[in-house]
Formats: sequence, structure tokens, C-alpha cells
Amino acid sequence: MQSFARTFVGNLALFTLFGVAGPILLVFGALGVADASGADRGVPLAFLLAGLGSTLATSVAAFLFTRKHFRVITERDRVSTAAHWDDDTLAMWTPHARIPIQAGRLAVAEVREATFVSYGEDWEATYQDYGSDLDPDEPKPRIRLRLRVHPDGGEPFESTHTWRVPSLCLAAVTAGRLVAVVHPDVAEEFGIDWPRSALLSGVRTCRLRGLDGRHVVLTGRPDLLLELWRITGTGAAGRIAMDGDTIDLRRADPAVATRLQGLVERAAGGWPTPEPVPDGRARWVVDRLPAEKGAFGGVDRRWARHGGHLVRGRFLELRGTTTFQYVGPVLETVLRVFPADGARPIDLGRKLTVPLTYLALLHRTRQLVVRVGPDGRSYEIDWERTALATGVSPALVIGPDGRRFDLTGRFDALLAIMRLLVANRVSVPGTVLDLRDRRPSAVAAQVMEVVRADHDRHAQRGFP
Repeated sequence: MQSFARTFVGNLALFTLFGVAGPILLVFGALGVADASGADRGVPLAFLLAGLGSTLATSVAAFLFTRKHFRVITERDRVSTAAHWDDDTLAMWTPHARIPIQAGRLAVAEVREATFVSYGEDWEATYQDYGSDLDPDEPKPRIRLRLRVHPDGGEPFESTHTWRVPSLCLAAVTAGRLVAVVHPDVAEEFGIDWPRSALLSGVRTCRLRGLDGRHVVLTGRPDLLLELWRITGTGAAGRIAMDGDTIDLRRADPAVATRLQGLVERAAGGWPTPEPVPDGRARWVVDRLPAEKGAFGGVDRRWARHGGHLVRGRFLELRGTTTFQYVGPVLETVLRVFPADGARPIDLGRKLTVPLTYLALLHRTRQLVVRVGPDGRSYEIDWERTALATGVSPALVIGPDGRRFDLTGRFDALLAIMRLLVANRVSVPGTVLDLRDRRPSAVAAQVMEVVRADHDRHAQRGFP
């Protein structure tokens, strides 16, 4: 795990290099004051004070820069506001939507095919800040989508167009369902409502609290979500208070709440068989998005020797900001960390850069691999291991007998294997763990136990 002090010293050296005039003035001023006497000390003293001020300003700037971009999360970042969230919650606030077509009709658009076009051609620096604009076009990947739109009461039609997809809504493309806003008079003219698409695809959880206080879940129910939006419309939605991921009908306009109560009854009645969507590989743009590639991970021997270890984490809240890094947006996050000893989970809030590749799979995973410092009070998201454990990158284990086991996206099994590698201080920089090699041979038997247990668990559930 990286050290704040070491990072600060590196940034201080960089800032000092750019602000080299300060130390030079400081040295010349000090020498001049020492050699001069009486009235002759005026100019050297001015140099000394200017150098001292410049050096101090450089140190403060380096410290603030380090604190802003330092990835390690500490006990100071604990929050209590997420204590009421369930472990399966994700409350996400996307950038404000530009209504694509005024008075348009909402419809479901199936993503038949997605092709990555470009990203990053307008970038001039690692970090970009766009001021008050919460939804700039520049940091959005351009993706060519072949869509099949199902207008309400009309015949389905297909359309192929290149769209700029907001980072927080990338998972809607991978999931395969978007919300189209169809022109009321021109059937094949439409736009995409990206924030609602993220909700429709199951990225953001959505619950209704009925007039009787009963909770029902709408996540993953495109039929009910579409009806919810059609009932509320634009005006009524503004009068509905949404507490994180829950719409409380007891606080809504009575006329609208009465109509929405029917959705509560339907959702409580059970889950219908989900409609099939096209093959996911046709929508897989993850490989072309910028981010760290997945790996079983390297091991800092000093960190591991002094008690550093891996635990599971999970995002509870994501909120867009006006700052973007090349690999992904800087988000206000709340994450829940689950200690390895089974103690009470810890909720932490921090601004973090979240890779685009991870965001593209947010509809099926919110889990993270978190590195814990030897002191047990500092945490860092290990994006390299997270990318492997969540299925961003393929994961392969080759047994001592040469058999190959595909563990892609099997988070629990991969985290267990990564913990074994860390405990035995074995680094595996790629996506393939070959137990025939000499380095991981010491943990081969334990790794195979994890692999067999995972295989049996999936076989019981009817998965291959």
C-alpha cells in the first residue's frame, strides 16, 4: 500500500522543481544577510523573505495536491449516513439529463450491437475540471449503437447511430436496455434518456414504499419502471421525494400516489420470467475503454509481512462531480468495507476516480477488492485485482495437472485465491495463475480446494 508521506515527498520534489526560484532566493538571501551588516541587509533580507514565502507556498500546494489525489482511504473518512443502507443497495446520482425531445413518449430500446468508436481525443491533461457543467461531452466515450426501439402502441424499428455515453451510464449499454424518448409525431425520431437508462438497466436500485408502508423492489423490472415514469411524468416527479433509492408514496401527490400503489401490488405479486436480450458479447466495449488491466496482483512483501491483507468492499453510493480523469470520472463515493474477521462493516466516504471499465459492468457487480494497511485503519481500492475479480478481465487458473479452470467474474473464489497469494507473498502480475510454476506451487493445494468448492457451488445452482 502506498505511503502518504512518500507520495507527499514525491509531489513536494516535483512542486519544488517547478518553483525552484523560491529555494534559490532563500539561499541567496540567507548568504546575503550573513555577509552584510546594518543598512546593507535590506535587499538580502527581502530575498530571504521572498524565498521563504515561495518555499512555504510550494510545500502547502504539494500537501493539498497530495491530499486531494491520494488514493488511500483512512479512518478519517468514516461516515454514518449510509448505516441504513442494505448491502445490496446502490444509490447513484448521474449528471442532469438534457431532455432529448420535449413531450416525447418513453419506450424501451434494446441494444442489439455496440461498437466502440473513440475516447479521449479532446483531452489535454490527466485531470479535467468543467466548472458548473455537470454533463460535458468531452469525457464521454463515443459508441456506435444498433438499437431496436419499441414505441408504445407502435411497430418496433431499428436505428444505428453514434452516441456519446455518460460514464455513469455505460452499464446500460452493456446490460442491453435503454430508455428512448420518441417524438410524438415522427415515429423514428428519438433520443436517449441516459439517467433513466441506468435505472432501467438495474445499475441503480429502486424501491417503492407503498401507502401502507410496505417496501417493494423495482430493480430489474423494466415494465414497472417504464410505467412508473409514464404515470409520474415530468411535473409530478418533482413532487415525489426520493430518499436515496426509495420513492415514498406517502410523501407524494395523493392522486399520483394512488395510481402508483398499483405498481406496489404488481411488484409484490412476484417476478415474471425476464425477457431475453441479445448476446452480451455484441455489447462488450469494455476491452477498448481506458483503465488498468486485471491481474491476480503483485505483493509488496513489507506490506504483507506486517499484516497487510485483502478484504471485500462494495459501493453504496456514487455521485457525479465536475472533475474527470482520463481513465474515468472522479466521483463522490460511499463504500462499505467488510473486515476479514467478520466484524461489523465500515462505511467510508471519499472522492475517488472510478475506471470506465468498472462502470461498464456496474449492472452486475458493485463489489471491490480492498487492500488494508498493516495498521488495519487504512484502505485502498485495488483496481487491478478488482478488474479481475469482477469480470472486467478474464481469469484463468491452470491446475498442477494442466487442467484449465475459467473463473471469470467469480468474485468470491478469486478473492479467496488472491488472499492465499498475499498470505504466501506470491506475486502473479497477469490474468493467468499457473500452478505448475515454482512460485505458486506452495499454495497449489489450497487454490485447488477453492476452485473445486466454487465449481461444486455453481453446479448446485445449475451453472456450468
